[in-house]
Amino acid sequence: MNTAGRLGLYGAGLVVVFGVAFAAAGALVPDSAVASWTERGAAGHEQKSAEEAAQNAGPGEEEGTDVSGVTIAASGYILGAVSAPGEPGLAGDLSFEIRDAAGEPVTAYETAHGKQLHLIVVRNDGSRYRHVHPELDAKTGTWSLPWTWDAAGTYRVYADFTAEGGSGTTLSRTVDVAGAFAPEPPVGTQTRATVDGFDVTIRGDLVAGTGSELTVEVARGGEPVTTLEPYLGAFGHLVALREGDLAYLHVHAHGEEPEAGDLAGPEVVFTAQAPTAGRYLLYLDFQVDGKVHTAPFVLDATASAEHASTDSGDDDHGGH
Repeated sequence: MNTAGRLGLYGAGLVVVFGVAFAAAGALVPDSAVASWTERGAAGHEQKSAEEAAQNAGPGEEEGTDVSGVTIAASGYILGAVSAPGEPGLAGDLSFEIRDAAGEPVTAYETAHGKQLHLIVVRNDGSRYRHVHPELDAKTGTWSLPWTWDAAGTYRVYADFTAEGGSGTTLSRTVDVAGAFAPEPPVGTQTRATVDGFDVTIRGDLVAGTGSELTVEVARGGEPVTTLEPYLGAFGHLVALREGDLAYLHVHAHGEEPEAGDLAGPEVVFTAQAPTAGRYLLYLDFQVDGKVHTAPFVLDATASAEHASTDSGDDDHGGH
């Protein structure tokens, strides 16, 4: 499979920092461990002290960096168990609930980017990416949509939502799909992608700890595409996952929210902020002629000059 089956990225107007992740050596943390770590968060104790934030920050990450998309509980909400078919090729429904601090299903949500909830699903090797929008049963608080897995493995399911009166929250769980697992091989950096006849490129450098401007350009048949249509309130969306722990970020394209019938292109500009140096896997969603296309990219974030200088100083005074 080509890299069009690998991770993705989804847009938002304000820069949001990639989450610190509770994972090591590229492995995802079991939900049971995450539930234990975040139990107090589900009860409304979501604010960590500055001391705790400093202790839990990874190398090179700023104090206060929020965990995003790697826990089942945050901001007083918890993602309930995910029900889904247990093996590839078996048709069924994927469903879940978001519960509040009292354990009650949340039934009222605010609309963000055209939907009340965005669901991102990706296998733990970074492949099989999907960005979909389930339907809410407002009586029970259950979100669901028809679902079929196309390959075995462990998947991470992200629920990106804003409960009524709350703030934007991203929660996630893992789901195991039975069968022989053949992981996709890792890829190097990728700044060009071809999808459905479109040639898409991304320009710009990711620098850890600072806002980085990224520009995507869409062409078809060697000609610039100037008919990008609004999709979920923007001309393009990026969803990013940090390689190794699948920490989640979303950013929004620059500019005002377009009106129905507006067109743009060939360029769309984003701002992203990576908390650490390392590899980030991105997906661009864009719409032309009523159809959504997804282009994958892989970028490496370099250490900022400030961090590099600090590290150098540490080596000079504390090295062996």
